[in-house]
Amino acid sequence: MVITLLLAVALAGYTVGLLRLWRRGVPWPVGRFLSWVMGVAAVGAALVGPAADAAHHDFAAHMAAHVLLGMLGPLLLVLAAPATLALRALPTRAARPLGRLLGSTPMGVLAHPVTAAVLNVGGLWLLYRSDLYALTLVHPGAHLLVHFHVLAAGYLFSYAIVGPDPALHRPGPPTRAVVLVLAVAAHNVLAKTVYAFPPTGVPVDQAREGGLVMYYAGAPVEIALIVVLCHRWLGPAARSRAAGRVMARG
Repeated sequence: MVITLLLAVALAGYTVGLLRLWRRGVPWPVGRFLSWVMGVAAVGAALVGPAADAAHHDFAAHMAAHVLLGMLGPLLLVLAAPATLALRALPTRAARPLGRLLGSTPMGVLAHPVTAAVLNVGGLWLLYRSDLYALTLVHPGAHLLVHFHVLAAGYLFSYAIVGPDPALHRPGPPTRAVVLVLAVAAHNVLAKTVYAFPPTGVPVDQAREGGLVMYYAGAPVEIALIVVLCHRWLGPAARSRAAGRVMARG
């Protein structure tokens, strides 16, 4: 019930901000709103309903929820640019603290691609290559904390790599590309170790199914991250070169 309420608040908050901009005549891409809706839906599917219930006793279903909660959902939420929407929709007095937070040194360290990758992929290695996963099966508090970490770390990683929201200390595309490739490799190696060496408390057949889900269902999200990063990295350069050739002909 609490999770459903939080998801509803997330949808309502974004919608209110969007309507405020539209009332002032400020444009905002509809695609970003749809990305937010789909992101909230992906997170909701991982936490509430039949899929979430199945994840408690079926490791393959758990891995499907992991992809929704830690990969697809965060990417869609990040592409919706919620911080930019808030900065534009909130009154100046309320927007200034958010702007200072996004530009602060601690946020720069936390949202650095390397930090975000360690928190995201490193957290998954800790979860599945220690007894932590088995602990989440018997302790609801640990289960809840792990879910929160997976969502938050997945969001932070997507934000650090391709987020359209402001990040004053974000390194350039080459650094982000290297970190992304290494993070994808570490995630895929983890999926293979899950397949070959089941986490504590997971039957061999379920571990193999879960490893396959982690590897193959996560791949489209990883490809999407690569495509978005390349588009933002190479797109402006390509347009600049094209404009230069047009001016040269003129």
